[in-house]
Formats: sequence, C-alpha cells, structure tokens
Amino acid sequence: MSKEKLIIYCDGGSRGNPGPAGLGAVIYDEDKNKVFEISEFLGVTTNNQAEYKGVLQAIKKAKELKAKELTFYLDSELIVKQMNGQYRVKNRDLIPLYMEIRKHVLEFQKVEFNHVRREYNKEADALANMAMDEHGPKKKR
Repeated sequence: MSKEKLIIYCDGGSRGNPGPAGLGAVIYDEDKNKVFEISEFLGVTTNNQAEYKGVLQAIKKAKELKAKELTFYLDSELIVKQMNGQYRVKNRDLIPLYMEIRKHVLEFQKVEFNHVRREYNKEADALANMAMDEHGPKKKR
C-alpha cells in the first residue's frame, strides 16, 4: 500500500516525568482517511522522550507505507521547534532520538512539523493514555 502524502498526529506522555510512559499516533492519508493507529507502552521514561518516540514510531510506519511526504502535528511545542531547527537539542537523552528521526526525514521528499493545541490532538493523546493505562498506574480524572 502506498500513500503519497500522510498526515500524522503524535503524542507521548509519562506519569511522573520520568514515569510510566506511552506514545500514540494516528496516521491519515491526504483524504483524511485513517490509515493506521499506534499505541505503545514505553516503560519508564520522560514526557519529552515519549514525544520523540511517538514521532519515531510514526515515521517508521510511514516508511513502511511508502509515503513520500509527511505532515506531523504535535502538541509539544518544544519537539516541533527542535525538529524545525528553531531550538537546539541540549538534553543528552533526546539527542540520539532526534538524530535518528533526522536520519529518517532524509528518506522523504518533504517532512513538516507543526504545533497544534492539545485539544486538536485528542486522538493521539487518547492512544498514549491507553498504552499507559494498560501497563501503569491509571490516570486520575
């Protein structure tokens, strides 16, 4: 299955920072049809590591789907600004994740990273929370 352009909503989080963490991603084709969902428990990690791992898992799936262009939407302004080169990645635990994503980005014709407010990223957030709920302490509501 080949989808030329994919739209990807990603999220990651941890309960405790660091704490039990999960990632979520929803991948759509350019006609807004859902192509794939990712929900994965990560063990104990930080919020930012979980966010980066969400991007990494989604970009790997996009490669499998043979996409050529990707548009990412994340509610982490930090990750978006780092991926767009506006901020340097200083945290030594994030540098390897950042470098791996940059390596994968080179395999696509075009990759964009955009910031969205949390309320526009509910589906990816729910998938990340589902992963955490299945393996770690429950989210307090």
